[in-house]
Amino acid sequence: MKNFEDLFETALKFHGHKCPAMPMGLKAGLAAMKALGVVRARDKELFVEAETGKGHAASCFLDGIMVATGCTYGKSNIVKRYYNKMAFTLIDQKTGRAVRVSLRPGFFEKALQSPFIQKRKSGVPPQNIDPEIIDPLINRIIGLDEAEFLDIGDVHTVDVKKGEGVFEAKRCNSCGELTFVNKLRVKGDGSLVCIPCSGYEE
Repeated sequence: MKNFEDLFETALKFHGHKCPAMPMGLKAGLAAMKALGVVRARDKELFVEAETGKGHAASCFLDGIMVATGCTYGKSNIVKRYYNKMAFTLIDQKTGRAVRVSLRPGFFEKALQSPFIQKRKSGVPPQNIDPEIIDPLINRIIGLDEAEFLDIGDVHTVDVKKGEGVFEAKRCNSCGELTFVNKLRVKGDGSLVCIPCSGYEE
């Protein structure tokens, strides 16, 4: 619990507002790490495959996972699958050991009926919801045992794709901006251009 308390204030500052989903994600991330017997990633030791998407309630869950695990978009050790599910898989990149964690369906169904979600459905921004509504919900999440709201799968092994970082960059012949060479495209005249200037998708 001390680890959660240490990270919670950091997570609140990172996330920007109080809501129930972020601490759910924080606790879920810590539970996944405990299941694998790993510590928070300082570099790319861990990898998260998140099944959350965008434009749906409780996607704030992912910010909690990122703070707990140290898997971030800046370090390129997290990917979103856009399944619109409250679930993720944490992978130990060294051993290939992995565990999938999800919110229990019954728990999440009830959470979606909360006064907080009703306010959000009516268009109230999360930072404008009264503390008397949000604080009890957050305190309840903090006090829950992980087994009360999480399904933690069996630890299994996955194939880990090893990749090397790209350190060479060249200027796009069209816009002049420096672009890492793995994302430059060759035009018919042999010039190297970035993806936006190429007219092609990734």
